[in-house]
Amino acid sequence: MILSFQFLAVLAGTLTAVHASLQIIPGGTWTASNGEHLNAHGAGVIRVNGTYYIIGEDKSQGSAFVNVNCYSSTDLVRWNYEGALLSRTGSGDLGPNRIIERPKVIYNDQTKKYVLWMHVDSSNYGDAKVGVATGDTVCGKYSYIKSFRPLGFQSRDMGLFKDDDGSAYLLTEDRDNGVRINKLTADYTDVAGSTYLWKDHIEAPALVKLQGRYYMFGSHLTGWDANDNVYSTSTSLTSGWSAWQTFADAKSSTYNSQTTFVLDYGGGNVMYMGDRWVSKNLQASTYVWLPLSVSGTKVTMKNSVSWVPNLDTATAWANPPDETSYEGEKATYSGGTKDVSCSGCSGGKAAGYVGGDNAGKVSFSGVRSDAGGWTTVRVKYNNGDSKPRYAQVTVNGGTPIKVAFEPNSGDPASSSLNIELRAGSANTIMFEGVSGGWAPDIDRLMVPVR
Repeated sequence: MILSFQFLAVLAGTLTAVHASLQIIPGGTWTASNGEHLNAHGAGVIRVNGTYYIIGEDKSQGSAFVNVNCYSSTDLVRWNYEGALLSRTGSGDLGPNRIIERPKVIYNDQTKKYVLWMHVDSSNYGDAKVGVATGDTVCGKYSYIKSFRPLGFQSRDMGLFKDDDGSAYLLTEDRDNGVRINKLTADYTDVAGSTYLWKDHIEAPALVKLQGRYYMFGSHLTGWDANDNVYSTSTSLTSGWSAWQTFADAKSSTYNSQTTFVLDYGGGNVMYMGDRWVSKNLQASTYVWLPLSVSGTKVTMKNSVSWVPNLDTATAWANPPDETSYEGEKATYSGGTKDVSCSGCSGGKAAGYVGGDNAGKVSFSGVRSDAGGWTTVRVKYNNGDSKPRYAQVTVNGGTPIKVAFEPNSGDPASSSLNIELRAGSANTIMFEGVSGGWAPDIDRLMVPVR
């Protein structure tokens, strides 16, 4: 039986296993427990009893609303699919051809309800409203309440923020006037009034508070195309906000991403969470999550091929570990697998025709890990289709797991493979197709040494 998840330990509650090399790979395909690419775009994160929940848009069918999905994790790397908070209905705000974007959830300590806010719109973006729903559990079913224009103004990209004193705020992009902070009512289900307005045209707002200072992040208005995102800071929500400044490398377009959320996960660790939109195939959109450096009024961020979040609050995030590369064309083939030309691949070749009618397989043996335990392998691959390809991956003869590989173009893309390796060089990782389908062409594996 193929188990369609990469992290059996999460579901079994055995996260005490060694996982020093579990990594986040910015821009890489990210397989969740259901064997599908993580479908939580424009997302927000809420922490409940030590578990992180990411709540975002399901783009599996493009721009039209399908679901608001929820996933859980205790390490920010291995994500368990929990289900949909809201799903498409036959009519109304959640009906066919509707737009639901940037869902965010906060908890109301007085009403004991989880409150979900979202951007609600028509297919031509003519409505420009917000919607609100409530639920009894963070990843349970939510009851949709209503949609409206907050304080009578347009609202497009939006965010949500809960302050230390329990007050909550809607962050909303009003196309005619700027970007707003609006205070919510005590039950968090309506807008009480305006708190602050920037007259600048900024969207994708995300707000975080660190050591008594507020930091608002956002992007310029360039549609699906990325730009140099910016931030503003103040010690008060109502006044004193600084001029907008960039935080990533200039002219990098924020490493081809757009702000969606900023997560403070303790110990001085702050993570930027952005979407790398693929406008012509939204299902293939990925995520750029990177550590932020924050010092007073200064915020900076550098790109990285991968990094280790280190959720132990006594330990700061870490740079990528040393890796060993294992070339696809040097692995062992069986069935119909054979070399294919690949101009962007490290050796000009890749392992192709994996899966399919001839049941092609490619096996990497002698894979080294200095320490036994969970680790993240970077799989460099090509998928020239318009839809995901899937591989069944078996590690050391264990239970097969299903991994998703989103379409890519140009140079090989990266996909996260979270697996448990033995200490030493006797590990074997084998790829094959799923249910007669084609797996991607495998360029190489990048395996952490420890």
